[in-house]
Amino acid sequence: MRCFRALVAAMALLFAAALAAPAYSQNGAGHVSFANSGAPAAQPAFLHGLALLHDFEYERAAKEFRQAETIDPNFAMAYWGEAMTFNHPVWMQQDRAAARAVLARLGPTPAARLAKAPTEREKDYLRAVEILYGDGPKNERDFRYAEAMAQLHAKYPNDLDAAAFYALAILGTAHNGRDERIYMRAAAILLPLFYKHPDHPGVAHYLIHSCDDPIHAPLALPAALAYSKIAPDAAHAQHMTSHIFLALGMWNDVVLANERATGIVNRELAASGKGPSRCGHYNYWLEYGYLEQGRFQAAKRVVAGCHAEAEEAGKAARARGTVDPDDSSAGSFVVMRTTYLVNTGDWNGDVGGWTVDLGGALVPEFNEAYSTGLAAAERGDLAARKSLATMDAILPKLPALFDHAGMTPEDPYRTVPGIERGQIEAIILAREGHGDQAIALAQKAAAAEKSLPYAFGPPQPEKPSFELLGEILLREHRAQEAQQAFQQALLLTPRRTRALTGLLEASRALGDQVTAEQAQTELRKIRQAADSEPAGPR
Repeated sequence: MRCFRALVAAMALLFAAALAAPAYSQNGAGHVSFANSGAPAAQPAFLHGLALLHDFEYERAAKEFRQAETIDPNFAMAYWGEAMTFNHPVWMQQDRAAARAVLARLGPTPAARLAKAPTEREKDYLRAVEILYGDGPKNERDFRYAEAMAQLHAKYPNDLDAAAFYALAILGTAHNGRDERIYMRAAAILLPLFYKHPDHPGVAHYLIHSCDDPIHAPLALPAALAYSKIAPDAAHAQHMTSHIFLALGMWNDVVLANERATGIVNRELAASGKGPSRCGHYNYWLEYGYLEQGRFQAAKRVVAGCHAEAEEAGKAARARGTVDPDDSSAGSFVVMRTTYLVNTGDWNGDVGGWTVDLGGALVPEFNEAYSTGLAAAERGDLAARKSLATMDAILPKLPALFDHAGMTPEDPYRTVPGIERGQIEAIILAREGHGDQAIALAQKAAAAEKSLPYAFGPPQPEKPSFELLGEILLREHRAQEAQQAFQQALLLTPRRTRALTGLLEASRALGDQVTAEQAQTELRKIRQAADSEPAGPR
């Protein structure tokens, strides 16, 4: 643990000079400079759109690019920019039809569009985007686009945005989840650029994406510390910093980043006459940060807010066949409720009884069964078997849904539901006195989870399998193995409080005072830091 903290401190010092005096943008999205042939009057909107594009503020970016098009209808790069807002490489999302419609407004054919670009460099950008939205399966186009951006980057080595977009294109080829070889290729491009251009939103942002796992996060800590200042008015930028903070167990920073992100979103919603967002990605990460701080009441208020939103949304808005819980308020609520229960251990409290109509959506229904099954199993309640039966009924239906959602057959996250099912059976068996069988199942779940790419944030499954294994081993008085399981859990989820608590208990049972003191010190630091943190807007 001491070596880990020393590494983080050393990396921060290493980048100190690069961060000394960056020229941050005055538009709240980031500072960019991009040579182009558009009319002078269209430049402010175009450059603001480009900064927002780097921040993944896609709808706002598209609006700015359209403004530039209105000012200069023949501004080829403005249409390029708007088309780019329909490709979300890290999320593996693309609306090709919408992007092609934008390009068609510039010209009816690729040749006609190229004719609108006065310079060879602008033509090269258009050629690349034609490949991105051209013919063939998306995955194949992603690789061809990355190669086109490699050529563009090589041809214009001083074009900072070309380098940044090339790195992003590389990330967009990781179709089966986080692949360290792919992500480090992107990081190798971005890391030296950050030294030279610490104020560029794309460089800082994509470096964070490249390194947001516990092993590589120290490399991007300075970028995370900088990015919130680079783009203070971009909600995604504020949230994105917490990818690094969470991977390093910096819980106060996780909370602050997501309080800022939700604040920006809610101010934008209020300006358009809408109520606040109480579910979704930023709220989920905020809840998790509160839980790790030990601020359970604050976390409960977040879950309660999402519960209310899910109840208000109506059945029609919930019944989408999505695999991403962030895509619906009901799906978001179920995951947030599970996270609350797992991290508080409040299996008999009122939160476990909160429900919403899931409208028959399979993934939320499965996640609901997982949540209720965990709570029932931990209570020793026979209802856990009913949850297990529900999961068994849904499991065979999930592959078709995953196919429809565009997940490749090799995507490792297809195995998560099976891991969750095994976790619940392991707890049931342990409660029924079948310790050896329970341990075997928990070990199988832990091995399967270890093979998954890093989950980019709060644990997935919500109950880390090595942590569960450690808890079952402790109940079976196998403290040596439990200690090892909790140590493995902390490698995957650094400074996670429940894993630290388990490590403390196992080490005390072994009489290992050194490890026990290390775990206790970490827990004390987390609590002291949380106590010193001013209460947020919630």
